[in-house]
Amino acid sequence: MIKDVIFGVAGGLGLFLFGMGLMSDGLKEVAGQKLKNILASLTKHRVIAVMVGALTTCLIQSSSATTVMTVGFVNAGLLTLKQALCVVLGANVGTTFTAWLVSTFGIGAMKITAYALPAIGIGFLLKIIGRTQKARSVGSIILGFGLLFIGIGFMKDAFDPLKSSVQVQQALIWLGQNPLLAVLAGAILTMALQSSSASIMIIQVLAFQGAFGTDWDLVLRVTIPFILGDNIGTTITAQLAALQTSRNSKRTAMGHTIFNVLGVAYILPLAWTGLFGRMVTSITPWQLSQTTIMAEMAFAHSLFNIFNTILFLPIIVWLEKIIMKIMPVTQQELMEKPVVLEKHLLNTPVIALEQAKREIIRMARTSRKALRRSVNGIINDDRKMLASTRQTEDFIDEFQSEITIYLSALSQRNLSDVVSTGLPVLLHTVNDLERIGDHAVNIVEIAERKIEQKLVFSKQALEETNQMRKEVDQMFDFVIEALENNDINAAKSALSNEANLNKMQMDFRRSHVQRMTDGVCTAIAGLIFIDMVDNVEKIGDHLTNIAQSVIGGLQWEGVEAKTSPTS
Repeated sequence: MIKDVIFGVAGGLGLFLFGMGLMSDGLKEVAGQKLKNILASLTKHRVIAVMVGALTTCLIQSSSATTVMTVGFVNAGLLTLKQALCVVLGANVGTTFTAWLVSTFGIGAMKITAYALPAIGIGFLLKIIGRTQKARSVGSIILGFGLLFIGIGFMKDAFDPLKSSVQVQQALIWLGQNPLLAVLAGAILTMALQSSSASIMIIQVLAFQGAFGTDWDLVLRVTIPFILGDNIGTTITAQLAALQTSRNSKRTAMGHTIFNVLGVAYILPLAWTGLFGRMVTSITPWQLSQTTIMAEMAFAHSLFNIFNTILFLPIIVWLEKIIMKIMPVTQQELMEKPVVLEKHLLNTPVIALEQAKREIIRMARTSRKALRRSVNGIINDDRKMLASTRQTEDFIDEFQSEITIYLSALSQRNLSDVVSTGLPVLLHTVNDLERIGDHAVNIVEIAERKIEQKLVFSKQALEETNQMRKEVDQMFDFVIEALENNDINAAKSALSNEANLNKMQMDFRRSHVQRMTDGVCTAIAGLIFIDMVDNVEKIGDHLTNIAQSVIGGLQWEGVEAKTSPTS
């Protein structure tokens, strides 16, 4: 019996998760961009944010996917922390849809396979013979739907013997009557499966099969703590997604955990005493029995999350402050974010332009940091350094956005000739610095290929990489000095560095070919090395553009603009 249960549960759960994944992917392909646009264009209205979070989760059938997507939007600067927290609350509500889906289609006399098998056949055909990507994506949705319920059917059959096992019933009832242990068990199960929908579905099917006994009032009471634990366990996905993201993204994941843990903390005593279970049965219009137990559990799940959302939504600003106390703004965040672009200075254009220039200098320092981290990462195979480069590049993108918006607003004012001619040059400087961040990320991707393929640079290649690193680092120093002090001599020194970088690119390409001929390095390692060299040289091109703008007095006149064909 044990072997049959294990095999049935493992196979059924696999089909369930695979089907859910197919359905989720198909839905994201059919409406993914629309969902992203909705999230990205959220207004500051918290109720709308909750509704979007709930709707998105209903569509893609995964609160984890919604929270991970939300973390990504925060990391990209498209959502504020408050907006993201509202979306996460909505995701908690939306995830209860799956439990209703299971209880509606997975119980009673209805044969799951009678509907699932045709769905699999139709979905597979659409996926294979569909002429358009949309048709194939719809096929994935239907196929995933069928597989999902076939998986439930296998688990239902696998759990069937448990209803006759007194020991299993006693163990589950004992866990349920020790709510803290049941919450812990539910959290661990969800963490292991990375899906609250899957873990709740398992508890639903177990309850339906009689594994908790047939006293249905007692069954509901002892299963609620498992459901509460599932809500805690699901927060681990967002925490994992936020590990390599910005601090604000980590705050979003922290908020998700706080919502669910606090919610469980105040509901658990009610569940422990049976009050919450009685509340559920008093609200639902049907009689509690084997055929309705799964729907009753789905309702309990929904009631918890809806009540939690209603409770926390009005005080979302306070919760944001609590999260900021737990994870305060660091000195690095202050250093790497534009903070001196004062809007009231726009009425004094000369001072506003100077403020923008200060931020451009800070942006240049951040770009230099991205370059240093990317090159050090590829030399030392340092994944942590490479991950921090991506985060730094996010700051660079934020600099570009904020400075560009500020300069665009400044362009609407009445400007003197000096300001009006200098403004577009600064915009081009901002774009050059942003492109440097992009090339730093290119180097990160090259380094990741090097690490994944276990490639090693030869001693000579490492020496040449260090030479280029020192040369471009010195060029950065000259460019930053030129911007800070309007130092034409420093700008001209940067042009000398550019000449050296161009020569290095040609010399190192030749030496690479020679190393390949001599068998010192492999062709794949050599290609990665050349890609890195080319990206560093392109960074030199963008720094040259900035140096030439300083030589021209940050005016179009006198600027010998160098436009790189690879920029």
